[in-house]
Amino acid sequence: MLGKILKIEDKLIKVENLKKISLIDIIGFYVIFESKKQLVGEVEFVNELEFHIRLIGEIRNKTFIPGTENYPSIDSKCRVVYKEELEYIIGSQDIFLPENLLLGKSTIYDGFNISVKINDLFASHMAIVGNTGAGKSCCVARMIQNLFAENKPNPKSAQIIMFDAYGEYISALTKINEHQNINVKILSQNLYESGNVERIKIPPYLLDADDLAILLNVEDSTLVPVLEKTLTYVYIFKSSESICNEYKNDIIAKALYDILSSGRSAQQIRDQALAFLAKYNTSELNLETIVVQPGYNRTIKQCLNIDNQGKLQALEVLMEHLKHYSELSIDQIETKPTVYTLDDIYYALEFAIVSEGAILSDAIFEKMNRLKTSLHSIINSELKTIFDYKGNFDRNGYVKNLFLTPTNEFVQFIDVDFNGIDDRFAKIIIKILSKIFYKFSTSLPERGSFPINILVEEAHRYIQNDNDVNVIGYNVFDRIAKEGRKYGLILGLITQRLSELSSNTLSQCSNFIVFRMFYPDDIKVITSISSNISMDHVEKVKSLRPGSALLFGNAFKIPLITQFDIPDPMPKSTSVNIVKRWYEVE
Repeated sequence: MLGKILKIEDKLIKVENLKKISLIDIIGFYVIFESKKQLVGEVEFVNELEFHIRLIGEIRNKTFIPGTENYPSIDSKCRVVYKEELEYIIGSQDIFLPENLLLGKSTIYDGFNISVKINDLFASHMAIVGNTGAGKSCCVARMIQNLFAENKPNPKSAQIIMFDAYGEYISALTKINEHQNINVKILSQNLYESGNVERIKIPPYLLDADDLAILLNVEDSTLVPVLEKTLTYVYIFKSSESICNEYKNDIIAKALYDILSSGRSAQQIRDQALAFLAKYNTSELNLETIVVQPGYNRTIKQCLNIDNQGKLQALEVLMEHLKHYSELSIDQIETKPTVYTLDDIYYALEFAIVSEGAILSDAIFEKMNRLKTSLHSIINSELKTIFDYKGNFDRNGYVKNLFLTPTNEFVQFIDVDFNGIDDRFAKIIIKILSKIFYKFSTSLPERGSFPINILVEEAHRYIQNDNDVNVIGYNVFDRIAKEGRKYGLILGLITQRLSELSSNTLSQCSNFIVFRMFYPDDIKVITSISSNISMDHVEKVKSLRPGSALLFGNAFKIPLITQFDIPDPMPKSTSVNIVKRWYEVE
């Protein structure tokens, strides 16, 4: 027994230090107050006279229940917890059970494992945070390695995808890929690794207008309808159905009519009309189409001739001819899945810009032309290869094919290596892929039947309070954070800058693994995240040694400080050895 209770002040209980136990021997330990209930407390302070113990919960029917409204009686006995009771509080020591995941070792109880129920950790959004060099990457690598450990059943039906900013986790995954029936796929633009490495590929025909707005870095919401019209035009232009040809003729006729009635000079109208019909035409409506007039037939090209008075010879005749084409509404067309390329989208975008009347307004044309410029720059760069997709899948087929090897074996872990890809474009790809996963998950007939865990390294660079809300009406990560969990789409945010993350996304995280942090704004975020941690815990975060972290959230009954084991093999995230490089002998 430690001693008798001296004083009870709210949840803080002062106990006599009967055996003169020193600080180093007991600080942070858990104790039991034996009364009608088994109340659990944590030692926060000790001197030669007394202990200060904070009540944290109670043990009821061999189960630890955090929080309590009960107090020990003044004559309750106070003792250190037994090993069995410690397992109720910290977690099971049977780390070989399939449902348990070993995280690390207790920094208080020597040799005591800290484990967590996999469902409690991986079925809810989580954040792993800490300063550079504090141990985040090693923690994530170790967790993945423990998840696929050889000495326990492996999750053969897992679907985990890591957005790896620097490709640093590839080395840490090598042994996992050697396990029977476990496959790791690497997606990269740099095919420098041997083994199961493929190019990052996204089918352009799976992109909707919102995706195009993200891809083209649109900052004006009024341009999104132009992109919607573009995707309808892509279908029209790629289709061979007769009704679609009627739409083509109608669109071309309307746009050409606008050019002819623009009021510009005859030469300008002729130049624009000729250029337009040279690019956009059908077998029925082109420069050689015959315009029939009683007693005189001529081609459209001939109708655009300018007489010696500087006027178009047959302007009215041509305009009357164009009125004969069906007046169809683009809203009436029912698009069907169609395979097309970025070049097809560019062609349709040009037409959409023309059909919006931009050709008649320099201001409108300049604004819309930025869309063409952005898409043109992608098409004429190496980034286009990301959208050179050879398969023909719908969204569900594409996602499920991602989690297959070329020989159709199931893939449990995908590492998407963004090393060498421009940071801005990496952010775009991560958003688009995450949105594809979201639409896939929410479309499944059986909710949660294909759960996907998305781990995002350097999350503060990609998941931000950005302008998407003003352009497309939402932030895809905020939407996943709010709605994804019930559909089995779970986020894992790995970051060194909490304060730069999307606040809405962060607010939906249920579990936190916090390594050493110094930056005041990030510390402030930590203090506001959960009522489950005290200022004492926050102060400890500032002085944690590398590899140690504060764990708290729904997966943990109480906040715990854990020392993670060194991963084997290591991720490529360690600091450069300056002495070795400076003084190595050639």
